[in-house]
Amino acid sequence: MIKNNFYKTAKIVFTGLLTTFIICAVYYFLYNLVEPKAYDFMTKHVLTENLPFDTSKQVYGSDDIVLIVIDMKSVEKYRWPWKRERYCKIFEYLNKYAHPKAIVYDAIIAAPDNENPESDKKLYNTIKNINNFVIGFMPSVKDWQDSQFGKDYMDVFSKKFAINLENKASEKEDIFSSFYPMPKDCLNAIKYTGSVFVISGAINGNISYWARDEIVRNHSYITNFDGNYYPSLSLQTFLLINNNPKIVLNDKYIEFPELNYKINQIDSEYQRTNPVKFYKLYNSGYSHINYSALDIMNSYDNLISGKKSIINPEVFKDKIVVVGANVPTGEGLNDNKSTPLSTIHPGADYQATVIDNIVHNDFVYVLPDWVNYVLTILGILLVYFLITSANLIKSMIYTGLIIGSYFGLSAVCFYNGVIINVLTPIIMFILTTIAAYTNKYVIENKNKEKVQSAMGKYMSDDVMKRVVQNIDNLGLGGKKAVVTVLFADIRGFTSISERMSAQQVSEILNEYFTEMEPIITKHNGIINKFIGDAIMAVFGEPIQDENHAQNAVKCAYEMLKRVEKLHRKWAAEGKPEIEIGIGINTGEVFVGNIGSVNRMEYTVIGDTVNLASRLESYNKIYKTKMLISTAVYKQVKSFVDVLKIPEVQIRGKANKMDIYEVLKVKSE
Repeated sequence: MIKNNFYKTAKIVFTGLLTTFIICAVYYFLYNLVEPKAYDFMTKHVLTENLPFDTSKQVYGSDDIVLIVIDMKSVEKYRWPWKRERYCKIFEYLNKYAHPKAIVYDAIIAAPDNENPESDKKLYNTIKNINNFVIGFMPSVKDWQDSQFGKDYMDVFSKKFAINLENKASEKEDIFSSFYPMPKDCLNAIKYTGSVFVISGAINGNISYWARDEIVRNHSYITNFDGNYYPSLSLQTFLLINNNPKIVLNDKYIEFPELNYKINQIDSEYQRTNPVKFYKLYNSGYSHINYSALDIMNSYDNLISGKKSIINPEVFKDKIVVVGANVPTGEGLNDNKSTPLSTIHPGADYQATVIDNIVHNDFVYVLPDWVNYVLTILGILLVYFLITSANLIKSMIYTGLIIGSYFGLSAVCFYNGVIINVLTPIIMFILTTIAAYTNKYVIENKNKEKVQSAMGKYMSDDVMKRVVQNIDNLGLGGKKAVVTVLFADIRGFTSISERMSAQQVSEILNEYFTEMEPIITKHNGIINKFIGDAIMAVFGEPIQDENHAQNAVKCAYEMLKRVEKLHRKWAAEGKPEIEIGIGINTGEVFVGNIGSVNRMEYTVIGDTVNLASRLESYNKIYKTKMLISTAVYKQVKSFVDVLKIPEVQIRGKANKMDIYEVLKVKSE
């Protein structure tokens, strides 16, 4: 027994561990490969939309950040590639006339223009005199071609551009091996620079190959390299306009104590990232207001010649201006990114978006993993419980409501900037539904064997439905109920059986019982037991029937009629004729399982049963065929003809009572 218990416990533990492993594996797979697509859908169709009754919600980018774009119109006028001095007009227009908070150049200068060195010199001299100019740099995963050059370059670069911060975060392995170096003159001219490296992949910061795609959903505000920390282009812009506040770096956030402000981060193995809060795109494909670089250059030419500016410089005053290029057909100018909003999202607009996020503290909040785990587990348990406890239609409706409710919750969360797992829990609910129904089917097949074993504890097959419905709750006990009990007994059967062989007796009884059983079933009764040549039938339990008394009387009358037909048949076969007497009573009984834990019987007991049995036996005394009690008569008097037998002293009863012989049951 101990051995069996051990194996049973081990089986339960193994099954639990295996189930947990499968659930975790499926969840992890869905979270990394399926959930990003759901995130993209919700970002595009929920996060960046507003409801008719909530038009105050900002869905487009802030007006405080504008773009100047080298677009198709610009390169049609001035053939690409440009000499770098051509940018000077844009930057001088902004610096001399527009006076923005910051000029952010979304580009890198990785090599000198050896054919036009004077052009480079003009650009460097221009940006050298602009104190709020920020340009990009690009880290690389490739090693330095010349390690000594790399070391010397980074010594200069880090001294000038590495940010001084209080580091309370855990160390991260460098994912970069080098930087694309700027020309020396450019390096000397610029005052501020930030990384323009763009991260693709899921919002959990996972950069493993199999879990990544090409969709840009995250931004890393700080890049670590060789023990130093460098800001992204957006963070550098934020530091510039806020006079370089102190930075405290933690695993979960970047804090600016002087500003009483922090940026939450998602911590992963290699880096810390933050999901980008995207804004709705205008028809132009940008989420921020943008102007053509050609119009800015022409405006500059007009202003220095005393003419009216095409673009009023006031539109840029005290704003952050992002300058970038986006010509889909232009070689070297196709700076499109794949984002949740578009597969051709302009890179400059992406930089404007992440600047918008940090400058205006406009972030999405990602629910902690444990919250998503708990919601998923609770949903799985609820779905499984409903499926195993309700019928097919109800369980499917409940499961549909759970899935619909969860999707509604997800939509509300995304609308309010709270990122919650959407598709992963829903798929887990669906898989749970499939698994639960599969398990239920297997269990029901096993229960067939249980039913066969269980039925050995019962005398009658009529309680089969009740046993099946309660297969896992078989036990002694029951309840009180008002039922109608019918006893039918063959008159003088003992003397008849003495003149016949046992086989002949059994043939007569089998044929008799075979004829009576469908009549009882037809009237919603069950044969509770066969007592020798007698039948005990119950109406009202377990089959619920409000008209159990009426149906019992109709059943008895039909039984008598069927016996008359049997007389004619048996007479032709040379068999003895039989007569039956029937007694019927209605009242309260105890109905349930009686016996021992190893052998039980579903039956009814109580004075109501005893009286029905007594009435059946009184048919011999009064030479009648069907006797009913007063309780039954009150229920059937509208459709029966009776003969009242008053003041009968029933054995076992202290008081005399009226009983009734049923002469005829009128057809309805």
